[in-house]
Amino acid sequence: MPGAHTLTAFRCWCKNFLFYGSDKGGERAAAAYTLLETAKLNGINPQAYPTWVFETIADHPINRIDELLPWNFTDIRLKEAA
Repeated sequence: MPGAHTLTAFRCWCKNFLFYGSDKGGERAAAAYTLLETAKLNGINPQAYPTWVFETIADHPINRIDELLPWNFTDIRLKEAA
């Protein structure tokens, strides 16, 4: 059951969030881990996805930020990121 494994991994991360220095740091780390796990669940390479986001986000319009979410990461963008 893939969902159970994801939850188990998340429980391990929860302990690690205590060491991020502040509540905000833990919240940001949780958001990053959530995006990476969502990418994995969508069959996306968890290394290629954030690389592509970091390369794209500076020139991307803020009103279209949802285009950078994992489920909008297409095969064409995957090839571009590789």
